[in-house]
Amino acid sequence: MNTPTLVTAKFVDPVRTAKGERRARVDLKRLETLWFNTGTLCNIKCQNCYIESSPSNDRLVYLSLADVTAYLDEVRDERLPVRMIGFTGGEPFMNRDMVAILTKTLERGFETLVLTNAMRPMMRRREELTRLREAHGGLLRFRVSLDSHHAAIHDAERGVGSFAKAMEGLRFLSREGFQIEIAGRHLDAEPEAVARAGYRALFDREAIAVDCNDPVQLVIFPEMTPDANPPEITDACWGILDKSPDDVMCATSRMVVRRKGADAPAVVACTLIAYDERFELGRTLKQAKVPVPLNHRHCATFCVLGGAACGVKKS
Repeated sequence: MNTPTLVTAKFVDPVRTAKGERRARVDLKRLETLWFNTGTLCNIKCQNCYIESSPSNDRLVYLSLADVTAYLDEVRDERLPVRMIGFTGGEPFMNRDMVAILTKTLERGFETLVLTNAMRPMMRRREELTRLREAHGGLLRFRVSLDSHHAAIHDAERGVGSFAKAMEGLRFLSREGFQIEIAGRHLDAEPEAVARAGYRALFDREAIAVDCNDPVQLVIFPEMTPDANPPEITDACWGILDKSPDDVMCATSRMVVRRKGADAPAVVACTLIAYDERFELGRTLKQAKVPVPLNHRHCATFCVLGGAACGVKKS
């Protein structure tokens, strides 16, 4: 019998784990969600941003309207089953093409989700966004990062005064009738039920329309830290954990990025692993229809063991 060759470190070999077991991989079952990283520049720098966004990080440069339109055309021409288009960053509204990109996406009838910190870059586009809501109604959703219902915890992560500015943006979105979701995080030891009650009390006080019992309207994400040391996911883990690879994010989604200095955008496996070129799958969506080995700590911490997904669909 052949003995598998062992590798010396975790999350290195795409086929075998450090213990020599067969690494789990995920096939693209059906492309339902297409993400665009609009650029990693952000108006703030968080203490533990998984993508290291900041006012100076342009490792992923701005996508243009032409970049996004080319992929929307491929979805149409290849008759791909994409239902939702998601935009993340950085802060998407730092991109000067963002409203034009949203307009194009909504005009094509896609459910559209924007991840934002709801601070000044978004607020500068208030009138344009209101016109988009008036024209396209429930197709447009905003997921606002609010790390905690405690201002001090949020500000410790994002900077003094960030909580108040985010709340101002949330009040605007709620007042104008936008569909709102909240992205919270497990930044302290608070049980999820207690956290949801805290968010509910906050939004009741502020008259912000979010149902905190709804796991779509309030998502509380597991933490992803660079020094995390989760177990590697093997083929055997699906049965042990009673999970299906079809439930993992890369079974139904891909993300488009443009790397600094690149002559064209590229398609990567998911929203969480933007810099690791092992997860770059091609230039087109057709080329990206390949299996993804779960060869990164985020695969374990966030998707498989954490049970989270960036593109939770509305029921």
